[in-house]
Parts: sequence; C-alpha cells; structure tokens
Amino acid sequence: MRRRHPLPKIWLMTDPRIDDLAAAINRLPKRSGIVFRHYGMARTERRLLFRQVKRLAKRGRHTLILADRPEVAKHWCADGVHSRSAHRSTGLRTVAVHSAREAALARRIGADLIFASPVFATRSHVGAKALGRARLGLMIGIQRHRTISLGGMDARRAKSLSALKLYGWAAIDAFRI
Repeated sequence: MRRRHPLPKIWLMTDPRIDDLAAAINRLPKRSGIVFRHYGMARTERRLLFRQVKRLAKRGRHTLILADRPEVAKHWCADGVHSRSAHRSTGLRTVAVHSAREAALARRIGADLIFASPVFATRSHVGAKALGRARLGLMIGIQRHRTISLGGMDARRAKSLSALKLYGWAAIDAFRI
C-alpha cells in the first residue's frame, strides 16, 4: 500500500534497550515513523508487542514498518517492511545501508527510504566505524533517493547534516526517557 501523504522524516527504531516503548512512541511528533525491530524475541511475544505498538502508532498517525520478511509484514498488517529481501513488498520498503554498494542495491530493489548507518558512534553498533559527515556524503553521492540518517542521531545532529539534503533522521536513544 503506497501512502498518499509524504513519508515521515523522523523515525524511531525500536530496540529492547528502550525501557518504556510507549513513552518513546508518545514522544514522537505526529505522523512520524516507527521501524519495529525487536529481533531477539520469541515470535508470539514479538507479535503481541507489535500489536501494542500498532495501537500506539495509530493514535499518533505514525507509519509502522516491520523489520522482517515482506510476507510477515503483510500478514501482520504493517505499513511496510524493513528488509533487503528481493521478494516483492505490497507496502512501503525501507532498507538499512552501510556502504555505497548497499545503497545501490536498495535502490535496485525499490526501497522507498534508505536508512544510512551508522552516521555517528552509537550503542547499537559498538566498535563499528561511524560514517561521519564526509563518508555519508560520499556514500549517498548525487543520487536523489530519500535517505534517512541513523546512528547516534538526535534533532541537533540531524540539523548539522542539513547541507547533505537528507530526507530525515532516525534514532533509538533520542526518544528514550
């Protein structure tokens, strides 16, 4: 299902480190996006949590993307899928990328949004080399694909990247209480 209104520019990536997920979702501006990850949970438990997040997302008019296979996202009635799978998606498709090669692949498989990561040092990828402004700029190049910055992001850091003309930003810790 393609959306009729613009895609969100601010995104929350869910993570088990978020103690109060409901509070984090409630801190999002209206019509933001949520990528539901929680990969390590048992399937039944994960689906129950997804349903709770879906209710909160609906209240805030947020877009809810499921990090899983496209068929699971469709079955769970997510607005889309966060996956590099070559399988077709009936909803929105977002993809995490860490290199120019991965960004090119994301464009080829029809990603609606590319999450470029990690831009800055982050607790999600301890020890991973951050892209930084220069490498991020080189990675996205002159392509005009919608790119979301991710990794150590908050509103202040997103603003510091304005010269790169990114579509938006995503975070975990920026929305924690």
